[in-house]
Amino acid sequence: MLAAAASVALTACAARDQGGSSGNTNSSAAAPQQAANAADPKGDGKAQCSGATMAYIGTINGANAALGQNILYGVDLAVKQHNTANPGCQVQLKQFDSEGKPDKAPGVVSQAISEASILGVIGLPFSGESKATGDLFEQAKLVHITPSATNPALADHGWKTFFRGMGNDSVQGPAAAKFITEKLQAKKVCVIEDDSEYGTGLGAQVKQALGAKAACSDKVKTGQTDFSAVVNKIASEKPDAIFYAGYYNEGAPFAQQLNDKGVTAKFVGPDGVKDQEFVKNAGSAASSAYFTCPCVPEDNFKEFTAAYKQIEGHDPGTYSPEGYDAATVLLKGIDKGIKDRAGLLDFVKNYDGQGLTKKFKWNDKGELSDVPVWSYKVENGKIVNNGQI
Repeated sequence: MLAAAASVALTACAARDQGGSSGNTNSSAAAPQQAANAADPKGDGKAQCSGATMAYIGTINGANAALGQNILYGVDLAVKQHNTANPGCQVQLKQFDSEGKPDKAPGVVSQAISEASILGVIGLPFSGESKATGDLFEQAKLVHITPSATNPALADHGWKTFFRGMGNDSVQGPAAAKFITEKLQAKKVCVIEDDSEYGTGLGAQVKQALGAKAACSDKVKTGQTDFSAVVNKIASEKPDAIFYAGYYNEGAPFAQQLNDKGVTAKFVGPDGVKDQEFVKNAGSAASSAYFTCPCVPEDNFKEFTAAYKQIEGHDPGTYSPEGYDAATVLLKGIDKGIKDRAGLLDFVKNYDGQGLTKKFKWNDKGELSDVPVWSYKVENGKIVNNGQI
């Protein structure tokens, strides 16, 4: 389960085009500028450490692997920049592949926990696997920062080792409803959710926020490929918009089958759908798709984007900057001379600093107060920034 070395696995899957913001002519100027005091993983170059290791745990392969790879590459970039600048502190990055599966993740997390040199973890990316492993991290007192698991209930388990690097779906859900009703002017919306922890939680939030405008709803299953029944139902309802709460693996064929049926309602997907793999696999249906995401567009993070493309071999994707920020927080703790898990957990708990994407300061539930949500759209075959909601 443990990949041998970060560089080997990254090389194996670096050929993918994750998409970026090139070609965005609509609202690049509205994207945030890099803050002058944004934390830099390079630090001052004087760090001293020995045997320090951090880990990425999450999907590297599997049905929705691109969403995890985006994060992994961001983490890898931060570690490589740190190590190049700090010859006296070479931090090792180990990676563990959960394939995004809640039934596999506990075994993978247990393996990581057993390696005493691992002081902190970036992951897990998905809500279901995060729920399945939170108790294990808590028992091991091992700090973990998820850059993308958005189910709000994850923060309600009393875990003191859990930290979230973006807004949860109690923020994304109302923002999506606002975008659909105000920007897209939809008066009748169908909300379709998959059976994952993420999909059911987000679907509920969107329906609640839409109120009476959520005129129809239905459910699909993870791994489903034939959506004819739900497509026929939607066609008969004639909604103005469809919100799909799930991941791109099912979202792409669903959107394509809606398009084939002649459904003209605007298709809106969340962060779990916002990936170039959706654009690639949804075919002609992707051209009119929109997305919501508690992730910040990297349009104006010029140095980050250039370094990402040079070192990782392709454009940043969804949650790449958030993965970079989360890794930088852990690296700053290691640079301060922290050598054990308890020390790094305490460091993150009391952290207060600016990152690329936002200010990082967590409350006692591991949640941030700075949690922007952005909209995106497909333009010229790429997912581009469509403005903050």
